[in-house]
Amino acid sequence: MTDTYAPRAAVQARPAAGSAVLDVVVPVYNEEADLGPCVRRLHAHLTAHFPYPFRITVADNASVDGTPAVARALAGELPEVGVLRLDEKGRGRALRAAWSASPAPVLAYMDVDLSTDLAALLPLVAPLISGHSDLAIGTRLARTSRVVRGAKREVISRGYNLLLRGALAARFSDAQCGFKAIRADVAAELLPLVRDTGWFFDTELLVLAQRAGLRIHEVPVDWVDDPDSRVDIVATALADLRGIGRLGRALVTGALPLAQLRAQLGRGPLPAPPAQVPIGLPRQLARFAAVGVASTLAYLLLFLAARGPLGAQPANLLALLLTAVANTAANRRLTFGVSGRRHAGRHHLQGLLAFALGLALTSGSLAALHATTTPNRALELTVLVTANLAATALRFLLLRLAMHHRP
Repeated sequence: MTDTYAPRAAVQARPAAGSAVLDVVVPVYNEEADLGPCVRRLHAHLTAHFPYPFRITVADNASVDGTPAVARALAGELPEVGVLRLDEKGRGRALRAAWSASPAPVLAYMDVDLSTDLAALLPLVAPLISGHSDLAIGTRLARTSRVVRGAKREVISRGYNLLLRGALAARFSDAQCGFKAIRADVAAELLPLVRDTGWFFDTELLVLAQRAGLRIHEVPVDWVDDPDSRVDIVATALADLRGIGRLGRALVTGALPLAQLRAQLGRGPLPAPPAQVPIGLPRQLARFAAVGVASTLAYLLLFLAARGPLGAQPANLLALLLTAVANTAANRRLTFGVSGRRHAGRHHLQGLLAFALGLALTSGSLAALHATTTPNRALELTVLVTANLAATALRFLLLRLAMHHRP
């Protein structure tokens, strides 16, 4: 068997002297008050908790206050800190410039307010260093994330991400959390295709990565809203809507080289599964379970309707027979994808065998129950449901054998 799965190479664990494994970019615009405390706190955290050489790059988006002077002072004070000065504003522009110029194999960025707990930084970049993933994002929308922010921002954030799912078929959960990382080899291919230079930069990068077949790792984060945030929500929302429209058109018209990207960057197919785990089994199990739930509900309704006039055992026989025939027909078409009359008789005979086994299990369970006690209706139904679950597992195996492992 040929193994065609080619995982991304891991980052060299012992880099050359003086070379950083991770470059954390902090984009700033007029942040003279917050920049110093942010960089010192980030530097202290990386020194204490990050096991590889690192670098911190302050990307100054054309600040007009004392931010450039603070950045230069930090670079003189801390040898791992560098400064990149841009003449134009735009977070996306700053990230593109800083990431493109960095020699580090893993690139990250975070907002200067450090709203995200730094304990998530190593979990963010570890899958990229190991080669397991290609991009990583912090998410404030996971169930295990802990977030402190106002209702307005919460509604806007969730609404935006729902919009991305509907308009661009995004599968990542939080596009705009200012806490992301990417492998440098992947960034080199994707960045030239990202047109946005502002806040939509993150979303566009992630959508391209997803469409290229790259693996995006998500890390639940603890996040506390910065009350002094200067983001213009209305202007940003309008820019994002324009970006969604532009990117959506590019995807629909084929303006982006997605096939080339997928061939170049996407992960190869997994090895063929062993014979014991046939292709299509997870999908078949899911569909069989859905049919089984519907059949069980129908069985219980029929049993309850016939229990009074017929008694327990005849009602069980009638309900089981009717639902067994319907179950076989539904599974034949929906679970195993078999249509037409070919082999239909054999399939229904196999279904009747499953019916006989189910009847033996449920009738035997009822007989044993009535022999030992006088059960109420709830206990009777509980025993029947348990027996039906066992019969359902047998039915799946028999039907799958009868239908010759059809995907």
